[in-house]
Amino acid sequence: LLIGGDAGLAEGARAAARIAAATGATLLAETFPPRAERGGGIPAVPRLSYVGDAARRQLGGARHLVLAGARSPVTFFGYPGRSGDLVPEGCSVVTVAGKDGPAATALAALADLVAPDAEAPVEPGRRPDLPTGDLTAAAATAVIGALLPEGAIVVDEANTSGVGLGPATAGGPRHDWLTLPGGAIGFGTPAAAGAAVACPDRPVWCLAADGAAMYTISALWTHAREGLDVTTVVYNNAAYAVLRAELAQVGAQLGGAGAGAAARRLLDLDDPTLDFVSLARGMGVPARRARTAEELADALRAAAAEPGPHLVEALVPPVAR
Repeated sequence: LLIGGDAGLAEGARAAARIAAATGATLLAETFPPRAERGGGIPAVPRLSYVGDAARRQLGGARHLVLAGARSPVTFFGYPGRSGDLVPEGCSVVTVAGKDGPAATALAALADLVAPDAEAPVEPGRRPDLPTGDLTAAAATAVIGALLPEGAIVVDEANTSGVGLGPATAGGPRHDWLTLPGGAIGFGTPAAAGAAVACPDRPVWCLAADGAAMYTISALWTHAREGLDVTTVVYNNAAYAVLRAELAQVGAQLGGAGAGAAARRLLDLDDPTLDFVSLARGMGVPARRARTAEELADALRAAAAEPGPHLVEALVPPVAR
C-alpha cells in the first residue's frame, strides 16, 4: 500500500495503518511526500527509498501494489542500462485514489470495509538523547530530534546529511514535514518562507544542505525583511554530495586526473570556502556556527528563545571523495 497526497496527513495515515494491520500489507509513503503530519500518537509511515536498489528491495515480492494518492513508482533519475520502473515483475497495480484525488477519504472508506475493527498502531512519544562531542550528520540528526518544538513545520532539504531524520523525529511532538516532491534542489529556504507566512504562529525549521541552500540563498533576505520565525540549519559538508552520488550511479568516475578531476571540482564547495554565517548576517539574519553537538543544541535553544529568523551553520564532516 503506497500512499501520497493528503493520505500523508494524520487521518489518512491512520486509515492506511488500519488497513495494513488488518491485511498484512506493507505500508509505504512516497519518497518525497509534499506534506506529512507526524509525531507521537500518529502512525509512522516509512518512505519509499530514494535509492533505486533499496526501493526495489522494499517492494520485492509484492503481488499487488495499491496506490492511494501516489503514482506508480519509478526511480528518481534514469540510469543507463537499467529500467526505471520499480514495480516488481508480475505485480498488479491498483489505483484507489489518483495522485491529486481524495486519498484520505478513499482510505477511510476502504478501512471501514476491510479493517472495521482494526486499530492503527501509532508512534509512541519519545525523543533521542542529546549527543555530545564532534558534530557529525548523525549527531546533528539526534539534536534535531531531541529539540524539535511542538507544532513545528519542518522543511526538509538536508539531502545526504539528513539520513536518519525520519526515525529521530517520528516520536517527537506533533509537527508537519515538507519535502521536495519535484526534486529541484533549492526549494528549502523559499518553502520555509512560505510556511512561515502561512502559519505565523508556528515555528519553522528549515534543514538545508549547503549545495541546495546556495541555489536560493537570497530567501534569507526575505526571512529577515518579513521578520519570519524561521530557523535554518545549513549542513555544510563542502560538497554537492547528492549530485556526486548521482554521477556515481551512472558510472561516472570522479577520481584521478584529467576530466575526472575537473568533474569532481564542479561538485566541490570548498574553493573558495563558503561562509554561511557571513552570508546570513549580510542579509540581516542572526547566525552562528556549530562544530560540536553541544554548540548546535545551544544555537537551536537560543533561536527558539528569540522571535524572528536565525541561521545555524552546522559543520559536518565532508563526504568521501
